[in-house]
Amino acid sequence: MMYFRQMLRTPLCGIKAARLLRPVFRVERPLCTKSDEVRLAEEASKKYGSPAPTIFSKVIDKSIPADIIYEDEKCLAFRDITPQAPVHFLVIPRVPIPRISEAKDDDATLLGHLLIVAKNVAKQESLTEGYRVVINDGKHGAQSVYHLHIHVLGGRQMTWPPG
Repeated sequence: MMYFRQMLRTPLCGIKAARLLRPVFRVERPLCTKSDEVRLAEEASKKYGSPAPTIFSKVIDKSIPADIIYEDEKCLAFRDITPQAPVHFLVIPRVPIPRISEAKDDDATLLGHLLIVAKNVAKQESLTEGYRVVINDGKHGAQSVYHLHIHVLGGRQMTWPPG
């Protein structure tokens, strides 16, 4: 029970994780088994240190439901639970890289894949007039979950400067 209470207090982009527990209707498509997820976590731990599990780790292993709109063996995309635009989704790697500033040079292929997925899902979401791609990094970048994630926002005119 204590674990569940702590999970409800875990922030996700500045909001309560409890909203993640709302019913989600989607087809389960297990692309990675639990053993795959464990292996990826171990590899990331060797490469980046031992980051604490994040709410995104729980979305990846499906212990917390999310409205997943794309997934493959390297990443997944899901709708943000507090959208800041009519369309707002996140693209996250399955390997828990804590911050973009901690990415290694050999992560270039994965990082490129994340951006291609962001582009393809934006097209799937009919964002033909354009969209914004955001990666927050660290405290001053307003990063709230230390698992690299790309925000894709669209469906309205974005303003500049962003804040």
